Amino acid sequence: MIVRRPSLGAREILDVGELNASEGLAGDSWRVRSSKRTPDGSPHPDMQLNLINTRVAALLAKDPFHRSMAGDQLHLDLDLSTANLPPGTHLALGTAVIIVTDQPHTGCAKFTQRFGLDAHQWINSPDGKLLNLRGINARVVRPGTVRTGDEIVKIVPTA
Repeated sequence: MIVRRPSLGAREILDVGELNASEGLAGDSWRVRSSKRTPDGSPHPDMQLNLINTRVAALLAKDPFHRSMAGDQLHLDLDLSTANLPPGTHLALGTAVIIVTDQPHTGCAKFTQRFGLDAHQWINSPDGKLLNLRGINARVVRPGTVRTGDEIVKIVPTA
């Protein structure tokens, strides 16, 4: 699933999205969201895209629109654990390439409000953190088009 957040609390589920270095997902509000992790409160460049495992999202909510309220732009059928996708891993999605960053993605008060305290405690349990059940952060390194159902390919660096 591809989810654009055009404004606070608003969601658009897309079949096709454009990823670029200035916006992350084109039309998403990431570039105007403040961050507590930057000195000046500007959007954090390593938190441009939020990724969640689609199966985890489906456990949180049956309805796709309610799933979209998690706030993640990309819902992927992929093992997001650090063991599988350590920071620095490049992923090809459609014609775009993104890089997994080291910024933690742990869930905020809005997540707890939307999905409940039990869900928040589950994703932040020791096993939940190990598996990155809440998801991971990434940024765009090569712009391109992504479509629902695109194959995701880990790019292995060449020597």
